[in-house]
Amino acid sequence: MSKETEKQRLQRNFADLLQELRVAQTGVQILFAFLLTLPFSNGFTQTSDFQKDIYIVALLSAAAATAMIISPVAFHRALFRQGRKPELVRFAHRMASGGLAFMLISMVSAVLLITDFVLDRGLAIVLTVVTALWFLTFWVFLPFARRSWGDPDIEDDDDDPRGTIGD
Repeated sequence: MSKETEKQRLQRNFADLLQELRVAQTGVQILFAFLLTLPFSNGFTQTSDFQKDIYIVALLSAAAATAMIISPVAFHRALFRQGRKPELVRFAHRMASGGLAFMLISMVSAVLLITDFVLDRGLAIVLTVVTALWFLTFWVFLPFARRSWGDPDIEDDDDDPRGTIGD
């Protein structure tokens, strides 16, 4: 088997990131679309000031997540054929991570908004905390706890947020 060149590794890292972003992008766009239409529904006028504040947090964090998750595409277009793949991979990694953080905030806020609208506030807060911990378990705690699974692969630096390039 031939050894992967630095250029091939960067290309693979970027392709992997784009595949991951396609999944996240669909989810955040659906959530964002839902949040954009919510104020135009009949029941929205019955929301409390607290619920409206939570709605704004959910909406703006969904907007931020959307911007960050889509930004690697715009960055790629701006740097196309300039031989700057290392910068692109580092940027895409940071934007994907930030976009997922904003998506987490938006999803948890949306859960709080809806549960607070249909349930007692205390129960809504408990369910929202459970939801946040559920997301954090699968998006943060387990991935970082399992980084050492298996044998280290010297040739595969996917966990290196710098995209195999030293800062």
